[in-house]
Amino acid sequence: MKKIIFLIVLATTLCFGAYCAFIYYVPYSEGVRSGELIKISRKGVLMKTWEGEVSQGISGAQIFKFSVEDGEKKVIDDLQKFQGNYVKIYYKERYKHISWLGDTNYFITKVEKEKSPHFGK
Repeated sequence: MKKIIFLIVLATTLCFGAYCAFIYYVPYSEGVRSGELIKISRKGVLMKTWEGEVSQGISGAQIFKFSVEDGEKKVIDDLQKFQGNYVKIYYKERYKHISWLGDTNYFITKVEKEKSPHFGK
């Protein structure tokens, strides 16, 4: 009986581990978006995450929300430096969000400052 319980617990643990590894390491999509960086902040009570928003239009009608992993120090520094500027952000989208990494499925991997097509910044 103990052997059966052990095997069930082991199988459940392995399946959960494989599921988490799949969500973390296999991106659903990768891409680039451009817009004005309007927000970057660290939020949360127990699990602090970096969250941000990019406005993809003059009126701000389309907002792209994203997360940044804690290990991406250069990306976080660049986002803080480019706050309020037009930026190009490179991201990977995961199948599901992992709560201790961020609030969204979109994780920024690189950011570049761009010249605004609207204001000539």
